[in-house]
Amino acid sequence: MAAFNSIVWGIIILYTLIKFARCVRMVPTQSAYIVERLGRYHETLRPGFHVLIPFVDQVRFIQDLKEESIEVPPQMCFTRDNVQVEVDGIIYMAVTDAEAASYGITDFRFGAIQLAQTTTRSVIGTLELDRTFEEREAVSGQVVKVLTEVSKAWGLRVLRFEVKNIVPPASVRDAMERQMGAERDRRALLAQAEGEKRSRINSSEGKRMEAINRSEGEKQKRINEAEGRAAEIMALAHATAESIEKTGAALSAPGGEAAMALRLSQQMIGRLSGLADGTTQVMLAADITRVDTLLEGLGIRRSGTA
Repeated sequence: MAAFNSIVWGIIILYTLIKFARCVRMVPTQSAYIVERLGRYHETLRPGFHVLIPFVDQVRFIQDLKEESIEVPPQMCFTRDNVQVEVDGIIYMAVTDAEAASYGITDFRFGAIQLAQTTTRSVIGTLELDRTFEEREAVSGQVVKVLTEVSKAWGLRVLRFEVKNIVPPASVRDAMERQMGAERDRRALLAQAEGEKRSRINSSEGKRMEAINRSEGEKQKRINEAEGRAAEIMALAHATAESIEKTGAALSAPGGEAAMALRLSQQMIGRLSGLADGTTQVMLAADITRVDTLLEGLGIRRSGTA
């Protein structure tokens, strides 16, 4: 009997020591301890050193105030066009009021997950399958809006919600892949046709520019040739005029007519000598031995005036 009493007292003393030891609490940063006194909420312990009253005060809840991510399990949703898709997501939120998070709802994490799932199903039900992949922001915004409405009562701050995956059935995925393949083929054909079109346009533009350049070159060539001929004619005209002026001046000078007659006689004799090649018979209407008579027939005397 004495041994049994010793064991009982030992257990009581040990329990008392444990209770006294648990009355000393060190609260870490970004944490909050909810203390109940005799079963009623008493206070919230902030980071630091705290001493509680044994057997009277009790730490009922420990809340982590850091931002946390909560996985939303995959669920089956029906789109507006009655296609079943599997959708999951992730919630980012943080506890801002430890007392409300402890007493406002039994399990705020489970409640947030359930609310996110129901909201996601309702939003997906208003969208067609093709739009569900484009309207992720709309789904996320609606879930955040609904969670924000209860965040004050639950002591939470909902930061954002992200849709992770939207998985359609295998048959729908195959049809979408075939559709995308056909779309890629169509774009490839369009790109090829556009390339050929641009190539033909560039080729025709090149030929047109080549023809224009060639015609411009031919035009400039003719202009240059015409200008060259005009310059040649002008030069010949100036030379002829100058020669006539000099000839006139030479004739009007003393002895000019005699020099001219001599020069013409030499030219005539040279041309006549060129005709006598021994193979061609030439008929002359004058006696070439009488140069004076020939010159007088041309209107030139050896002495005197014409």
